[in-house]
Amino acid sequence: MVEIAGIVVAVGIISYPITFLVTDIIADVHGKRLSSALVAAGVAALVFTLLLTVLSVALPAADRYPFGESYTEVFGSSVRIIIASIISFAISQTHDVWAFHMLKEKTGGKHLWLRNNVSTVFSQLADTTLFMFIAFYGAAPMYTAGFIVSLIIPYWLLKVGVALCDTPFCYLGVRWLRSEKKPHPKE
Repeated sequence: MVEIAGIVVAVGIISYPITFLVTDIIADVHGKRLSSALVAAGVAALVFTLLLTVLSVALPAADRYPFGESYTEVFGSSVRIIIASIISFAISQTHDVWAFHMLKEKTGGKHLWLRNNVSTVFSQLADTTLFMFIAFYGAAPMYTAGFIVSLIIPYWLLKVGVALCDTPFCYLGVRWLRSEKKPHPKE
């Protein structure tokens, strides 16, 4: 956990929005099929992480390892968070790919900035809402629906801020991938 602009957030708040940027770049250059395959690969990686975490927690710690209980406490509690991550990632990224392509059709392939930002802003809202409720709702007495909503709003706004700042990188990524697609002259 870190504090950004007076809001305590998980460090993933900075890196996770980049996944939406990557799928938008790939979607613009390579299409819906490849970007959807990338999302599926991400879900598979998260499921694999979940399985490894469950196995790691289930295995007994060696007698000489002094942190066995702490390890189990930290990683055992992360199972619910990983499940929340899988569900929110799958749904929000699928929505992002769909929304990006729908907007691409509506704009005739123009206004990359609009497709990138609109698809991401709404997908990030779905992601943040799903994740917060699945991961935390009812996990402790203080985690009421009202409290969860009070977490969702600043987290989402920070993610939107990151997404708006990544627009130039979206253009750069699309330009780079398009230049890679062009046939290179034989040497």
